Amino acid sequence: MGSARLFFVTIETTTTIRKTLCNRDCPDTCGIIATLENGRVTQLQGDKEHPVTRGFLCHRTNQFLNLQYSPDRILSPLIRRGSGFEPVSWAEAMDLIAERLLAIRAESGAASILHYRSAGGMGFVKHATSYFFELFGPVTDKQGDICSGAGEWAQISDFGDYDANDASDLLHAKEILIWGRNIHVSWPHLLPELRAAKAAGTQLTLIDPVHHRTAELCQRHWQPRPGGDFALAMGVARVLFERGWVHPDAGQWCDHLDGFRALAESRSLAEWCGEADLPVDAAEDLAQRLHQGPTTILVGWGMGRKLNGGGSVRALDALGAITGNVGIPGGSVNFEIKRRRPFDLSFVRGNAPRRLTEPLLGQEILAAKDPPIRAVWITAGNPVAMLPDSRTTAHALATRDFVVVVDNFLTDTAEHAHVILPTTTLLEDDDLLGSYGHHYVGVSQPVVERPPNVRSDLEIIQMLAERTGLASELAGDVRTWKRRILAGKLAPAGATLERLEQGPMRNPLATTMVWKDRRFATPNGRAQLMREAPPPAARPTAEFPLLLLSVSSEKSQASQWSRTPEAPLVVTVHPLAACGIADGALGRLESAIGSMTVRVRHDVQQRRDVALVPKGGSLRRGMCANALIRARLSDQGMGAALYDELVRLVPLTAPPQN
Repeated sequence: MGSARLFFVTIETTTTIRKTLCNRDCPDTCGIIATLENGRVTQLQGDKEHPVTRGFLCHRTNQFLNLQYSPDRILSPLIRRGSGFEPVSWAEAMDLIAERLLAIRAESGAASILHYRSAGGMGFVKHATSYFFELFGPVTDKQGDICSGAGEWAQISDFGDYDANDASDLLHAKEILIWGRNIHVSWPHLLPELRAAKAAGTQLTLIDPVHHRTAELCQRHWQPRPGGDFALAMGVARVLFERGWVHPDAGQWCDHLDGFRALAESRSLAEWCGEADLPVDAAEDLAQRLHQGPTTILVGWGMGRKLNGGGSVRALDALGAITGNVGIPGGSVNFEIKRRRPFDLSFVRGNAPRRLTEPLLGQEILAAKDPPIRAVWITAGNPVAMLPDSRTTAHALATRDFVVVVDNFLTDTAEHAHVILPTTTLLEDDDLLGSYGHHYVGVSQPVVERPPNVRSDLEIIQMLAERTGLASELAGDVRTWKRRILAGKLAPAGATLERLEQGPMRNPLATTMVWKDRRFATPNGRAQLMREAPPPAARPTAEFPLLLLSVSSEKSQASQWSRTPEAPLVVTVHPLAACGIADGALGRLESAIGSMTVRVRHDVQQRRDVALVPKGGSLRRGMCANALIRARLSDQGMGAALYDELVRLVPLTAPPQN
């Protein structure tokens, strides 16, 4: 009998550490440390040397490897063949795209082509796509904003521009009013400053219809009716005027002070607070906190996503201005930092012959005439899932002659494409990044080799440019484009490409305090106070007793989930608003335009007139909140009124009522 021999093979593991920045739609723009073993990323950590990240990442980015190495990731160009998609070469895909776009332009004009670029990837080199479509046409583009349009409009109206103080200024505040922000989910790297301020004696107050983890950080939580923020702010203003708590010199830096006072006094304090569904104690408490400042108001992005969103943010601006809580240490009304400001994007001229309003995209595509929209190019976005009235958006795309989607996955939007082009992930990204939550700028650099058949947004549009006679205009490698975007302002101030490749640096052009000495960017340097009330927000009815609030999740970045959630969609309500449906049981959530099966979760800390669902979701899996939300605009700024949809919850056994 022969003897067996055992052979042992020693495999050496090569470990590499690389750094980059997160490019997703978040105010933190975190520094990421990636650990690679034999060329594969095995761990992601926060960069301890990054002055904002300070060594920790949000759950979404910590779990990003689930997406990076997902078996569902698209790794080759796909062309629709019949009812499905077939992998093809880049040459075949780009030849088809060029042929179809050139033919449509020749037949119907460039305005028959729509270019849609959203915030799925936030880098500035991606603006090369906008540049191409201006040169190719210019084609139809989009206007408005589903996230921050109303809030930006409000601050531009009041202060001449929008911007925010450094987070470190919170340490100078005696009071911090967190108005409509879930810091743990939407701005987690602000938590260290808030905790430090609290430890130093600063009082933190949360004003939000939704109960969430940020309430645990605060000494007080007021829960107004959804959309009642404007009324609450007016009640606060009335108290300030009645008690003489308006800054005695407010007239020196505020225009229309008398008009704003007349607006505040047009209703009694009890009436304003009744509209907000809060006791008068709430308005008196907030007025006192503004009076005894310095006080910072942190304005949430969700504040603007209402029928009265622009007016609500303007009311908060006015509260800060009349009490002197602007332009001083610890006193500000912070909405967001203007991240584009220091970058030179002047090559994009904004000369579209026609613009479709983003929150109304589906219906405006369908209604477009002279010429109709025949082709759509979509990059860095999933509009079917992320825009209101999802089914209309899906129908609009499904009925176009030609749709191209640039994405990593077969999203609800990509399902309606004729061609899908695979692009790089945040770990393969090579771009320039700013932030709307802090003043640091930097570069994202690939930490891992991308799959062989994946291309960056710049490379994709350059391949199309080669086929449409625009190769020279789009020429240049990514470092050349980075230098171009830095050359106007940042590089002369010391933020050169070489310096940023060493690590992020604070924008050398940014100040630590906006509106210093209460000098604003308005033509006359004075704050412009509102004098008219916005339209009313939606109110629950007997037929539809709940307001649907689709809120951000710790586990998802817009419509990108770190792990695919189990169906059906979870809706969170107060037990007394559950229509008798047990905690954990199934029900049906219905609105005026649709319904879906949901799993009901009880939470006694929520208001009895709200239904909470995760933002984003999947239409094809019956888990997309936007399928229930009508496409409507906020009062100003062409934002989306996402938080004014009335719904009802009914037992699953009940027949549909719409």
